[in-house]
Amino acid sequence: MREHYDSTDVSRLIDELTDKIAAALTPRSPVVVVGIRTRGETLAARLTDALGQRGFISIDRGVLDITLYRDDLSEIGPKPMVRPTKIDADINAKLLLLVDDVLFTGRTVRAGLDALADFGRPSAIRLAVLVDRGGRELPIQPDFAALKLGELAIDRVVKVRLRERDGRDAIDIEERKS
Repeated sequence: MREHYDSTDVSRLIDELTDKIAAALTPRSPVVVVGIRTRGETLAARLTDALGQRGFISIDRGVLDITLYRDDLSEIGPKPMVRPTKIDADINAKLLLLVDDVLFTGRTVRAGLDALADFGRPSAIRLAVLVDRGGRELPIQPDFAALKLGELAIDRVVKVRLRERDGRDAIDIEERKS
């Protein structure tokens, strides 16, 4: 199994993810693209731009911080860093595309769904991820995934790096540091 994907690979994967989303959605229908902080936010921005280039004309974008909705909040520490959620668009009765970089146990997505309930009731929510690494603890599956790694050993971690945050695009599968 490959353990490194460079910037060319990441660019290709994002293009493939955009193509899958564009093929499944209607360009004239409103869609709200919401990224889960931190790299989901960056990926959502790229997907929004790419969908706009493919003829999607009614796209709103938002950012979701799921910190206070996590089921492991007590393990984070006494003062977790909570950053703002920003969803300016009305999500009611619109298709919402929830975006994250890596899907593992499903707990982050569950927290995202809980948080979204505070903002309204979309007509449907679709999940787009750059990497699906398997290992679900909850019955959550992506509607769109660019890279499906299958079930990785628990001692492995998938690190997505995006140039806007990390200075370069890459995906690395590394040994988990204790």
